[in-house]
Amino acid sequence: MINPRNLLCGLAILAMMVGSALPADAGTPRPAILKKAKEMKNGKKQFDDNCAACHQADAIGKPGVAPSLTNPELLSIASDKFLMGTIRDGREGTGMMPFAHLGRRNVRDIVTYLRSKAIGKNRAAEVDAQPDAHGDPRLGQQWYNYICSTCHGTDGNGYESEGAGTAIGLPSVLDKVSDGFLRETIKKGRSNTRMLAFQGPAGLANLTNQEIDDIIVYLRSQAKK
Repeated sequence: MINPRNLLCGLAILAMMVGSALPADAGTPRPAILKKAKEMKNGKKQFDDNCAACHQADAIGKPGVAPSLTNPELLSIASDKFLMGTIRDGREGTGMMPFAHLGRRNVRDIVTYLRSKAIGKNRAAEVDAQPDAHGDPRLGQQWYNYICSTCHGTDGNGYESEGAGTAIGLPSVLDKVSDGFLRETIKKGRSNTRMLAFQGPAGLANLTNQEIDDIIVYLRSQAKK
């Protein structure tokens, strides 16, 4: 005769084994899974048709042409609103043309496709909630000229000034990013790109928080001009 206690234990173990064999999205309603797959497929197609020529087929970017869109540092601090707004409006003064003609759905699906490359959680809300930078733009200019201008150009125009970095000094860029976004980018850099970290022992320069804020204040003051 089977011991009831042993039977219950066996059923519990069987349930655990079956549960572990199910896919991660097994609890997601099938219509939602199909919708996500459809968005991903369309997003990749739209990216390949409209973005890959500059950002490359794997969205890793090309120095002097277009930035990487799939490095983990960018995707961890960029909000969907930022990514969609950049695609929709482009960046005046750079080679990034507006793609508003694609329509909201296609732009959103491109962002969904890019998000599939992310590693770790999205910290955009937390980063954008950081306080505004306060500092001395004169000191910021000194640090910018000494450290940043080599890649981003003395006028902040990036590629347009034959630099290897993006145009971080233009209103079309600064109007869409928070001071927290700039702060995190300067501190941690962008892996798989030429944008190195500028804080910590492994940084190209161990800038203090205040020195980083001075640079941000300087960039903001220049953009207003």
